Order: sequence, then C-alpha cells, then structure tokens
Amino acid sequence: MANFDQYRVSSKKFSLKNHNPNDKSERSKTKEQDSIELTRLATEINALQDILHAEGKRKILLILQGMDASGKDGTVRHVFSECDPLGIRLASFKTPSSEELAHDYLWRVHQVAPKAGELVIFNRSHYEDVLIVKVHDWIDDAECERRYAHINDFERLLAETGTTIIKCFLNISKEEQKARMQERLADPSKTWKFNPGDLKERELWPQYMQAYEQAIKATSTEYAPWYVIPADSKTNRNLLISRLLLDALKNMKLKYPPVPADYKNIVVKD
Repeated sequence: MANFDQYRVSSKKFSLKNHNPNDKSERSKTKEQDSIELTRLATEINALQDILHAEGKRKILLILQGMDASGKDGTVRHVFSECDPLGIRLASFKTPSSEELAHDYLWRVHQVAPKAGELVIFNRSHYEDVLIVKVHDWIDDAECERRYAHINDFERLLAETGTTIIKCFLNISKEEQKARMQERLADPSKTWKFNPGDLKERELWPQYMQAYEQAIKATSTEYAPWYVIPADSKTNRNLLISRLLLDALKNMKLKYPPVPADYKNIVVKD
C-alpha cells in the first residue's frame, strides 16, 4: 500500500528537486501483476463511485496538472477504465473564450465544479491562471499572490460544502517529455496530439518548474492538498492516483440511501 505522505506536499520548504519523476515504487515485479492490480483498483473505484452517486450528497474533485505529455488523458483512461459514466464528469480547460474573459478567472471553473453525487476530473484547471500567465509575465508577482489567495478561498468553499479535493501534479522529467513528444511525431495514431506550440513552452521548462513549485507551495492545504506524482512511468502514475482516489472514497464511509419503509409493501404487478 502506498505511503501517501511521501507524495503529499505539507511543508513550506517543499522543492520539486526532492521528488524523483522516475520513481517506480508503486509498481510490482511484473507488468502482468500491475495490469491485474490496475483493474482491481478501477473496479473498486467504480463500486464506491456508484454509492457516491446514489447517496447524492457529497462530491469529489480530482485535479490533474502537469506539463504537456505528462499523461493527464492517459490517467483518465486507465484510472476510470471500469467506471460507469453515470455520476462522473470530465472538465478540460483550454484558452478562455471571450465570454469567459469578460468574467473573473474563476467564473468558468465554478460552473463545472462537482454537483452533489458527482466525481469530477479537471484536466488542467484554475491553476493555469497562476502558471502560464506567470511564466509569460502576463501577470506580476503581486497579482499572482492575490490569485493564490483567491484559489485557497475558492477551494475552501468547495471543501466546506462537501467536496473532497485531490490535486495531483504529474511530475514528468524533461527527458521523458522529449521521448513522448517524439513518439507522437513518429506514430500516425498519436500525431494528432502533437502541437508545435508545445515546443515553445518546452523551452521555458525552468520557468514552468519554478511556477509550479511556487503555486504548489502556496496552495497545498489541509482541505485541498497537493500530491507530486512520479509520472515518467505511466503504470506507476496510474497505480498511485488510483490508490489515492480509492483511499479518499473509502475514507468517506459511503452508504447507499436507506430504503423507504413504505417501499417494502410495494409489489410490482404483472
């Protein structure tokens, strides 16, 4: 069983340099065993998510952040491979529309936050508004600090109204990102994922690592903690996030709603 404490960010002295992207400690000795374990975890997640949806009171928000090719889409495919789509929703965040830009930056985020009984996955998130905008100097340090405070308040609001928040930074190395981008170019079935603009962002790797480190440090809280997920190994990444999510679901002590007393006297006639 994973020791989540080693991945959870709980210290203001946090540094990404202390987290190895190539850590494979969640894996077993063979690919076959890992595959069986992933299926088992996905099946358990599905069973508990069904109860979450039936209960219709509490919510879960899983946030996936990371550099291009870190595996956000792959995580969704594997962690939720056994899940019924009922009660699960994916929200992706692209360049803001003119309508979204006319509001505060959290407006579009709050609209897609989990409803009662939902498990929602954010593929990228409101953290883009303290990452790319900071790296490109579209906001200054003072505005960035204000946004950290806004985000903490926003996540506290969600937590205090019944949302369990799990934030995962998919920690991929620059070398592994290069390999995955090259693979996309070489494989016609994956080339559609390649965006030449990603290469320009790759050139800013040190700036992004600094921005991520500062954002994670400023916004990892008791009610919305960050976990740094080693992501060079896709299997290791999927196993760890599956275990994190399953642990959160188990800790909720979910139960199906009680059967109404008058239902016992109902007979479905021919």
